[in-house]
Amino acid sequence: MPIELSATKRAAQGTGASRRLRHAGKVPGILYGGAEPPLTIELEHNALFLQARREAFHASIIVLDLDGRKQQVLLRAINMHPWKAQVQHVDFQRVHADKKIHMRVPLHFVHAEVSPAVKEAGAVINHVLNSLDITCLPADLPGFIEVDLSKITVGHSIHVKELAFPNGVTPVLHRGENPVVASASLPKAVPTEEEEAAAAAEAIPASQVPAVKQVPETAEAAAAPAKGEKAEKPAKAEKGDKK
Repeated sequence: MPIELSATKRAAQGTGASRRLRHAGKVPGILYGGAEPPLTIELEHNALFLQARREAFHASIIVLDLDGRKQQVLLRAINMHPWKAQVQHVDFQRVHADKKIHMRVPLHFVHAEVSPAVKEAGAVINHVLNSLDITCLPADLPGFIEVDLSKITVGHSIHVKELAFPNGVTPVLHRGENPVVASASLPKAVPTEEEEAAAAAEAIPASQVPAVKQVPETAEAAAAPAKGEKAEKPAKAEKGDKK
């Protein structure tokens, strides 16, 4: 079922006019492309905001009802408020059935749980890309490209040219380019506290380890002569001293 939106032509332009539209619950936008001149438009905010939350809205042909005239368009840009759930501006491009379009579509990763990398080795699947540029006719535009991970093994990767593209869909690649889409690798072992302490001790040079002096446990031990030394005799009391 195609995605449909209603819009009307917008006469007033400028920052002030756009601000008044937003206060009235509408979104300013622009429609361009094809042989017709660009048009400034306005849309109901709530209807646009609900559609913008759908993944398909960002990679599908949209039927725009502009003052009773329906035409096919693509979403090219949508600006959101920095912290509020509010659409600030939207751009649409007209499309023609006989002209190819250039679009960025999301990737859907499937069957990772049955792959040898995950099922047998307990590996982690790394998603290197989450979307991909493609070209096709409007009627062939897919909502997403599926990435089958069922055969991936540890230490191996899946590249763009290995993906199964729908009929009429071609990835946009530069000459000789074949980027990685996903890879499988074993998770790194987390060291224990004892291993971390041992590694830290090995990293300290012996010359930097402070010398530790032994402290006698009792006063008698402190007064005891060292090996090879004679104990001092107590001084004799002089005459006149009272004991």
